[in-house]
Amino acid sequence: MKTITIEGQIRTEFGKKATRQLRLEEKVPAVIYGGAKEINFAAPATAFKNIVYTPQFMVVLAKIDGKEYRCVLKDLQFDKVSDELIHVDFLELVEDKKVIVTLPLRFIGAPVGVKAGGKLVTKIKSLKVKLLPKYLRENIELDITNLELNENIRVQDVKADNMEIMNSPRIPIASITMTRQLKQEEAAAPKAAAGKAAPAAAAPAAKK
Repeated sequence: MKTITIEGQIRTEFGKKATRQLRLEEKVPAVIYGGAKEINFAAPATAFKNIVYTPQFMVVLAKIDGKEYRCVLKDLQFDKVSDELIHVDFLELVEDKKVIVTLPLRFIGAPVGVKAGGKLVTKIKSLKVKLLPKYLRENIELDITNLELNENIRVQDVKADNMEIMNSPRIPIASITMTRQLKQEEAAAPKAAAGKAAPAAAAPAAKK
C-alpha cells in the first residue's frame, strides 16, 4: 500500500481572519476525524498535491506536532472562483473500525470480445467499499478475459474478499461493443452470400 507523508501544525486560531492568514502563508487548513478526537491542523499547499491530483488510492501518514496519524482522504473543498484548494478532510484509520473508501478498478486480461474485433468501453473506474483498515489495498483487480462481444461485466460480478461493495450490483462496469468496421462487415456478409447464391440458382436455367 502506497503511503504519503504530510507534515503540519495544530491550528489554534479559527475564523475568517485566521484562514486568510493561512492563505497568505500558502497553507491549507485540514481536519482528521474518526479517531479518539478531532485534529485540526494546517500544512503547506504543496504537501497535498500528490494526493489531490491523482486517481491512485493511498494512505496518508499525517505528522502533526510530533504525533502521527494514519488516515485516508475523505473530502476536498476548492474555491469557486480561483479553484484553489481551501480545505481537506481526512478519516483516521482505527484498527477495529470499518471505513468507507473508493478504490480504483484495475482490469486484467485481454477480452475475447476485443480479439474478435470489438471495443472495450469502461463505464466506471472505481468502487465504493466498506472494510477494515487492515484490508485496504491500492486497487481491486477485475479479470475481463472472458468478456465477449455485446457482453457487460457488472458490479455483482466483482469478487473482492474482506470488503462490502456499496455500489448497486446491477451497474455495468465495462462492456465490449461492436466497432463500426465490424458492424459494416457483418452487414455486408449476408449481401455477399446472396450474391454468390444467385448465379448458382440461375445455372440450371441457362442449360435449357
